[in-house]
Amino acid sequence: MMFSRRKSYRNGIVPAPRLPSGRGRAIVALSLALILSALAVFTLEWADRTFPPPLSEADTVSAEVLDRDGHLLRAFAAKDGLWRLKTTAQDVDPRFIEMLIAYEDQRFREHHGVDPLALARAALQFVTNGRIVSGASTLSMQVARLIEPRERRTLGAKLLQVARAIQIERRLGKDEILDLYLTHAPYGGNLEGVRAASLAWFGKEPRRLSAGEAALLVALPQLPEKRRPDRNLAAAEAARKRVLARAAVARVIGEGEAERAAMTATPTRRLQLPAHAAHLAEAARRKDPAGRRHPTTLSRNIQRGLEGVAREGAARLGPKVSVAMVMADIRTGEIVGEVGSADYFDASRSGWIDMSRITRSPGSTLKPFIYGLAFEEGLVSQETIIEDRPADFFGYRPRNFDMNYQGDVTVRQALQLSLNVPAIRLLDAVGPSRLMVRFRRADVRPKLPPHEAPGLAIGLGGVGITLRELVQLYAGLANQGWPVRLGDGIEGVPGPTDGEPLLSTVAAWHVADILSDVLPPAGSRRHGIAYKTGTSYGYRDAWSVGFDGRYVLGVWVGRPDNGAVPGLTGYGAAAPILFEGFAKSGIAITPLPGPPAGAVRLVQADLPISQRRFSVTANGLLSASVREAAPQIVFPPEGARVELGAQRNDGITPLTLKLQGGRAPFRWLANGRPLPDVTRRRVSQWQPDGGGYSTLTVIDALGRAASVRVFVQ
Repeated sequence: MMFSRRKSYRNGIVPAPRLPSGRGRAIVALSLALILSALAVFTLEWADRTFPPPLSEADTVSAEVLDRDGHLLRAFAAKDGLWRLKTTAQDVDPRFIEMLIAYEDQRFREHHGVDPLALARAALQFVTNGRIVSGASTLSMQVARLIEPRERRTLGAKLLQVARAIQIERRLGKDEILDLYLTHAPYGGNLEGVRAASLAWFGKEPRRLSAGEAALLVALPQLPEKRRPDRNLAAAEAARKRVLARAAVARVIGEGEAERAAMTATPTRRLQLPAHAAHLAEAARRKDPAGRRHPTTLSRNIQRGLEGVAREGAARLGPKVSVAMVMADIRTGEIVGEVGSADYFDASRSGWIDMSRITRSPGSTLKPFIYGLAFEEGLVSQETIIEDRPADFFGYRPRNFDMNYQGDVTVRQALQLSLNVPAIRLLDAVGPSRLMVRFRRADVRPKLPPHEAPGLAIGLGGVGITLRELVQLYAGLANQGWPVRLGDGIEGVPGPTDGEPLLSTVAAWHVADILSDVLPPAGSRRHGIAYKTGTSYGYRDAWSVGFDGRYVLGVWVGRPDNGAVPGLTGYGAAAPILFEGFAKSGIAITPLPGPPAGAVRLVQADLPISQRRFSVTANGLLSASVREAAPQIVFPPEGARVELGAQRNDGITPLTLKLQGGRAPFRWLANGRPLPDVTRRRVSQWQPDGGGYSTLTVIDALGRAASVRVFVQ
C-alpha cells in the first residue's frame, strides 16, 4: 500500500482535502464574527469621533444681566434672534421635571438614548391602527433634534436622530441632557426653553409653578405653534388636560388636583421679558461682549420701583421731559438703583440717552457744602443771623429765585429756604477755590466754563456736574463727612475713602440736621430724610437729592435736548419724585445718625458775641469788626459737657476747637499748658489726657485771650 501511494503521487494524483469537523467550523465562524464585530466597533468609534454631535451649538444662549442677588434684570436675544435663557433642573419646579418625564419619557433614567419598549409599542400601534398613535422619541432624541434640526421628517432623519441620541448619551449625563432640553425646548414664536416660556406666559421664574402652569409648559413643545395659548386657546387647554391626566396616572399629582388644575385660567397674552436697567445693561454688555452672565450691584426690587416712579413722573410733567434717578448705598458705595431715562424706548423723550451721566447745571444743590465749610471754620452756627438783602460782590449781584428778600434770617432758615444771597455771602468768606478742593476730595470735579477760575457763581449752579457725581457728593455728606466713591453699578467698589474728609463730622451733622427739617413737597409724607432741591437757570434742570442713614437718592428732571420747561423747579418737579422714589423703592428708612461728639445746637442767646450775626461789608467781605475783634472760642461753649469716650478703653477722641475774631497766629492752652503748635488757623484739635473738667484758653497775636471751662466725659 505504501508503494502504491507513492506511485499515485508520481502520477500527479493528489488526494482530496479533509473537511473540518463540526467543532472546527464553529471556531472559524466565531473568529469571523469577532473580526466583524471588532471592525464594526472600530467603524462606529471612528464615525462617532469623526462626526460628533454638534453640542457646541447648544451653547448659543441669551446674555443675561443680573442683580446683586442673581435675579434677572434684562435678557438679550441670542445671535439667532431667539429668547433662549440657560436653564438647569435646579432652576425649575421639581414637580415640572416629574411631570415632564412621566409624559415624555418614562424610562429616561434607564435607557441609553433609545427606548426599545417605546419603539416596539409605537410600531405595534402603527400596524394595528394604520397611523401613528404615539411617538417613540426619548428626551435624548428630542435634544438631538433640537440642537441639529432637520427641515423634513424622513426615515433617514429619524435614524440620524437615533444615532445622535446614542452619541449624546455617551458624552453627557442624564442631568446634563435634561438641562439641554429645558434650555432648547420650543415654545412658539422666538421663545425657547422653560425659563423664557415661564417669564413670557406667567411673568415669573419657573422655580415655583402650579400644577396647571407646569402641565402647560410640558404640553407646548410638542406642537408649539398650534398650541400657543394666545392663538389657539382650546388646543392649549386640551393638551394641558392630557398632560394632567397622564401625571395623575403616574401619581405625580392626585386626581383631584389634576381636575382642579384643568379648570384654572390659561394665559392668553404673552408678556414682555424683564427689561430693567436698560442703560446699565447695555454698559455691562459693552464691557464684556462675549459674556453670558453680567452681574451688577443693583437690587431688582429697588430698580423696578424707581423705574415705575420715573415713568409716572415724566408722564405727569408732559411731553419731551425725562427723569433720571440714582440710588446708592453710602456704606459700600454700591449703586443699588439707576434710571437713565423715563423710558428707554420712548423716542419722544430721547430715552436712549443716559441722563445720569450727562453734565448739567446743578442749581442750588451745592449750597449745603458751602454752609458745611462755614460751620467747619466756625464762621457761623445754625442760629447765627445773616442778611438776605441785595448785595454787590465786585460786580456780581445774586438775586433770589423769587426776586424777593427776607431781610435778617438765621443760617438755618437761609439754607432751608435756599436763599441765594446768604449762600454767596458765606461762599465769599470761605472761598470758591476751597470749595472746589473739597469736591476733589470726594473725587468729583465739576466742570467750569473754559479758561475760568472758580468764582462765586458756582454756589448757584455756575458749574457742570452729572447726577452720579452729585449723588457721590451727597453720599459723603450722608457718611458724616467722609467721602464715598461710588461704583459703576457693574463691579464692587472700595466704598468710603481713606483720604481727607469732605467736611468735618460736626459740620456734616449740622448740615444734615438742617436739611432733615425741610418741609416735604405738597402731597408727600415726611419720611425722615434730609434733602435739598435745585433749579438751573432758565428752567432747564430740576434737581432733588436726599438721604437717610443708609441710602442716598438723586433725581434729575428736564429735557435731554437742554430745552427750557416753563415752571420747572426742583421743589415742584424733582422733590415729589424723590419722596415717591424712597417710598416705592421698598427700602426701610434708616434713621439719620445722632449728633457726634462736639455737635451742639445753641440758641442765639447762648452764642458767642462774634457768632450772633454774620457781618459783611458792602463789598461782601467779612467786616473789620469781626476780623479785628478779640478772639472768641466758638466751640466748645462755656460749661459744655462733651462726650469723647473717656469712659471707654479704645481711647479718647480729639476735641475740635474753633474760634472767631482775633489776629493770627494763635496759641492754645489746656489747663495752663500750651499745646505743641502755634497755628494761623481758626480750627484746631486738642487731645485730652483724661475725663473731667478742663480749662481751654486761646491767645492771639495781640495778646488778647479768651477761655472756656468744659467737662470731658
